[in-house]
Amino acid sequence: MSAAPPSTDVSGPNGSKGARTMSLLRDTWLICLRQLRPTLHSPVAGLGFSALQPILYLALFAPLLSGMPGAMGENPLQWFVPGVLAMLALFGTSFAGFGLLPELRSGAHERLLAAPVNRVALLLGRVLRDIAVLLGQATVILLIVVAFGLRVSPAGAVAGLLVLLIMGVGLGTLSYMLAMSVKQEFLFPAILQTTTMPLILLSGILLPMELAPTWLYTLSRINPLSHVVDAERALFAGDFSDPSVLVGSAVAVAVAVVALALGTRLMRRLAT
Repeated sequence: MSAAPPSTDVSGPNGSKGARTMSLLRDTWLICLRQLRPTLHSPVAGLGFSALQPILYLALFAPLLSGMPGAMGENPLQWFVPGVLAMLALFGTSFAGFGLLPELRSGAHERLLAAPVNRVALLLGRVLRDIAVLLGQATVILLIVVAFGLRVSPAGAVAGLLVLLIMGVGLGTLSYMLAMSVKQEFLFPAILQTTTMPLILLSGILLPMELAPTWLYTLSRINPLSHVVDAERALFAGDFSDPSVLVGSAVAVAVAVVALALGTRLMRRLAT
């Protein structure tokens, strides 16, 4: 790609707000399609391998939950699947920035920054691609577990996926920000492993946190992911009136809003 004079907005600094918005949406869509192309060329590799770990958890770990107190219903899948989908969203989006590191190392990302494209769209397009992949993976897993007897509320499943996608927007944005900050392939996964493992262990995805000691349960309530997992379980059960639905949804929206605000500021600063 040949370099073009830097421009933070192809509509120009004096363009109308509507023109700038349309430019942002168009550029975001084009970047998303560019990032999606490898996945569309190899959909099995792009969707299947990333979803393999959650499927293994469902096959090898969920049966161990049978009869365990704190699990929702007689079928352990009713309790376990919403948490596994939250795990998929966490790993699928928080490690998204890893794919940006080779472009940062080779200079490809700098050439994109010099192209006549909205800088914020360079971030949003990548995040939109990750959300599309996440939705595809979550849908595949849902179809599999429904075939094996999982009973879910259709409306609750749609609402639960929406909450996960919103949270994925925030986590994906933070992942790309981290990649642009550290720019080192050995440091990026080390930081993520250090942060994601406590989030997983304190979220109640694998085991009910109600069974934990008081101090550990208190720590889990500080973990934002635990509230999203609680909301997912209530939504998939069709219990929209459960207070955890409102709390988990608010947490997901808050993570997305804060991350997008920080990410937008970073991309605009890179344009100067």
